[in-house]
Amino acid sequence: MPVDNKRVRGPDVSQSPSLFARKPGTVASSLGPRTDGRRRDQVDVRPVFVRCGLVSQAKGSAYMEAGDTKLMCCVYGPRETERKDETDMKCGRLTTDMRFAPFSCPERGSWIQGSQDKDFSLMLHESLHPAMCLHKYPRSQIEVNVMVLENSGSVLAHAVTCASLALADAGIEMYDLVLGCAIRQDGGSYVVDPTYAEENGCGSVAGDNQGKLTVAFLPSLNQISGLQLDGEMTEETLSAGVRTCIEGCYKIYPVIRQALAKAVRKVAPPPSES
Repeated sequence: MPVDNKRVRGPDVSQSPSLFARKPGTVASSLGPRTDGRRRDQVDVRPVFVRCGLVSQAKGSAYMEAGDTKLMCCVYGPRETERKDETDMKCGRLTTDMRFAPFSCPERGSWIQGSQDKDFSLMLHESLHPAMCLHKYPRSQIEVNVMVLENSGSVLAHAVTCASLALADAGIEMYDLVLGCAIRQDGGSYVVDPTYAEENGCGSVAGDNQGKLTVAFLPSLNQISGLQLDGEMTEETLSAGVRTCIEGCYKIYPVIRQALAKAVRKVAPPPSES
């Protein structure tokens, strides 16, 4: 029998795909303990690792890890804007682009930007825009590109933080840094900085008090620049959730400041001896 050399031959022995499926019970319960050991109904965020200035071709860049969630952000500009309308002449223009790598999620995606990527890009723009001094960059355009390398939950909140850090690394004037935090509400219980399994797990509590809340917060000014709610929450639960997210932002704030200060010391010239 002739062999078709144009095809990639598979292994002689294969295994059923069902062996690699998620086992029952691995989905996080809405009432049981969290799989990573963090406490439920507590402001318990995942350990954060951040680093600035990793991409030499970009004006500013930042890499961030929160648990298994990994993101990279690059900032380009200010450069001359492509649009010549009256608005762009008076102040700068911010463009945001957020994409997921095909290998970032259990459901394999594409490099082509989909509807979810466009929604996240818009939410990222709305969260960063109030914190930027765009009036100091007339006729200019600033581009923020976020690539999600691994999505292990709360990706929008961490994208906001990573993008804010990259903007600061690029030397873009801002009123304040922008930090993000998310919670998942299931009835009377909630989890802070939910993982991918906790975000996509089916809650066992029925009712109108379920959803996911993401808050973008300016810590020094004590102001909220962005808020995204998926699902339904009561007014009391929403107010408590916002306060919880703000507390979560303050928990990661020292790590972000330390990383930014380290990047500034790295590029700053040494003090001259008198």
